Amino acid sequence: MTEPTDTLRHAALHYHEFPKPGKLEIRATKPLANGRDLSRAYSPGVAEACLEIKANPADASRYTARGNLVAVVTNGTAVLGLGNIGPLASKPVMEGKAVLFKKFANIDCFDIELDESDPEKLADIVCALEPTFGAINLEDIKAPDCFIVEERCRERMNIPVFHDDQHGTAIVVGAAATNALHVSGKAFADIKIVSTGGGAAGIACLNMLLKLGAKRENIWLCDIHGLVYEGRSVDMNPQKAAFAQHSDLRSLDEVIGGADMFLGLSGPNVLTPDMVAKMTPKPIVFALANPTPEIMPDAARAVAPDAIIATGRSDFPNQVNNVLCFPFIFRGALDVGATTINSEMEIACVQGIAELARASTTAEAAAAYQGEAMNFGPDYLIPKPFDPRLSGIVSTAVARAAMDSGVATRPLADLDAYKADLDASVFKSSMLMRPVFEAARKDARRIVFAEGEDERVLRAAQAILEETSEQPILIGRPSVIEARCERLGLDVRPGRDFNLVNPEDDPRYRDYWGSYHEIMKRRGITPDLAKAVMRTNSTAIGAVMVHRGEADSLLCGTFGEFRWHLNYVTQVLADATHHPHGALSMMILEDGPLFIADTHVRVFPTPEELAETAIGAARHVRRFGIEPKIAFCSQSQFGNQGNDSGKRLRAAIALLDSAPRDFCYEGEMNIDTALDAELRARLLPDNRMEGAANVLIFSNVDAASGVRNILKMKGGGLEVGPILMGMGNRAHIVSPSITSRGLLNMAALAGTPVTHYG
Repeated sequence: MTEPTDTLRHAALHYHEFPKPGKLEIRATKPLANGRDLSRAYSPGVAEACLEIKANPADASRYTARGNLVAVVTNGTAVLGLGNIGPLASKPVMEGKAVLFKKFANIDCFDIELDESDPEKLADIVCALEPTFGAINLEDIKAPDCFIVEERCRERMNIPVFHDDQHGTAIVVGAAATNALHVSGKAFADIKIVSTGGGAAGIACLNMLLKLGAKRENIWLCDIHGLVYEGRSVDMNPQKAAFAQHSDLRSLDEVIGGADMFLGLSGPNVLTPDMVAKMTPKPIVFALANPTPEIMPDAARAVAPDAIIATGRSDFPNQVNNVLCFPFIFRGALDVGATTINSEMEIACVQGIAELARASTTAEAAAAYQGEAMNFGPDYLIPKPFDPRLSGIVSTAVARAAMDSGVATRPLADLDAYKADLDASVFKSSMLMRPVFEAARKDARRIVFAEGEDERVLRAAQAILEETSEQPILIGRPSVIEARCERLGLDVRPGRDFNLVNPEDDPRYRDYWGSYHEIMKRRGITPDLAKAVMRTNSTAIGAVMVHRGEADSLLCGTFGEFRWHLNYVTQVLADATHHPHGALSMMILEDGPLFIADTHVRVFPTPEELAETAIGAARHVRRFGIEPKIAFCSQSQFGNQGNDSGKRLRAAIALLDSAPRDFCYEGEMNIDTALDAELRARLLPDNRMEGAANVLIFSNVDAASGVRNILKMKGGGLEVGPILMGMGNRAHIVSPSITSRGLLNMAALAGTPVTHYG
């Protein structure tokens, strides 16, 4: 039987080898399809960019990738967990670091492994790289050489140089320590700190704790030889000597008594349970050695059940992971053209990470760490790496600190807009949804959620209260919703932050079933059946609330089939003014949005219904600040087939042509013709559409729904919708695959005043 370690080894090697070796590749960002492109990309056009940069070196960030390019540089002398394995063997680690830069902060990286052990020569090589890169990330260089290399590079280079093993670790430790003290009710200035490990990371962490308010006389540093004390000559350097104590004590066991915090960056099993027992109540134990910490969490808690523990491992709470820091501190530094990363920027990073952990958890982070409790407290001191808010919060804090401290060469005029752009790079829908959210903030519309007990709805309700002026109303059992809010670490509570409708016991029950019966009494619904529906059917309850004016819009559909929900929405809310005439989905793709209709409502729409769908789609597309260009899509192309699909679409276009329209439409045509203006021009030179269509309307729901799902599952498309057209924002039916972010987007759409959009 294969051991788990063998399985992991095989999987890791397979991951690195296939489908192509390594974890990185280079891709062009500009087209290179013809001679004109070539003349601009290279000779002679490239000379223009060269001359601009020669005249003004700062323009390199305008005309080249330098402003978003980081070098990850190592000589492989101190690779985490592996030691001095040399530059070539360290390459997979450096490629991995580059991948993290790209994933978490969209920063491009080259990994550079240098066969040079002399720190002075290594610094010379790194300094010579300055014309190529916007910043340097030093990695896995042994101490004390790393101190020398970083110091020389910072002195001579006019771009940020950051040794992540030192400062990245220190920043995350600083954030975790800040929150550990918050939990324990202690202060930096008052605590005794005992640390093991006098390497680069350990020294940097102690210096960070000093910046945060710890007192040097309260810091006791130990290494493999025991306490670092005044007069010691064995294995000393200036960095260690700065923390030397005037003391006759010599061992870790002797100095640990009365310590409030243990900080370990050394080796396995250095700290014993007996030592932990000598610490103060609520001891803070950061055992960060990898893969085996200085003490295992269960061993520490056996003698100190109230201990607050962090490790470097992902299988325990409070993993101190540099990925919380380095992508975002570089993002902020690059975006303001910082000449260095200074203490002010590091402290801003610490504070941003710490504050984020104390905020409520996002649905996206919860989805990435299913089953883990992420409520601020002893087991959740720092956010998870996949928390999407890190980029906006931490990078903006760093950029602000760089500007305030005078090291930014390209200061930003609007930091709020900058944060919004960073959020948009994480949440693909953010940029397109911005005008919708701005409209939603102006009106406090009441949105009722039919499936109020669903985790996605609860998270969306909190986000609605944070990001809009809307008032969520949830249908569900109070005890269930209260318990789930508590379990999920949400700040919101029913009755205080949002209203509830309890289908099991609500004082409005008689009014609701009476209203439903009045609407449906001539359609076979008896009083008893109306009572049963109002006890069991949350979609019908929500629709009745909108009908009675107790809510402005209904959101339903997080489970169940679309047409089942549509039946009750139509029963209660459809009238001469409002009736469902199509579902519109915005698919956010790599090159922009594409709208698809009708994806759910009309199976085989008539020409009149297709024309109505086009008019509604044009109106809704403009909600996103986009000018609609509508293509009617079919197998038939500009009359070349006489099938039913082509006939109905041609008739719909004729109906649209019968009156003035304020939007562009064309068809019937194939999808490729709709999206390729050159192809369309060859087939029909005098067609009335310029550029690619951004709205595709199909002659049957199967085609529209199929394209929508292919784009979502295989095309990497993110869906906003489906938007139920024709109901005046009185109801929207989402799909069961929707996320909390999707529900927030739909709530913003529902929160737009009905007078603006039909």
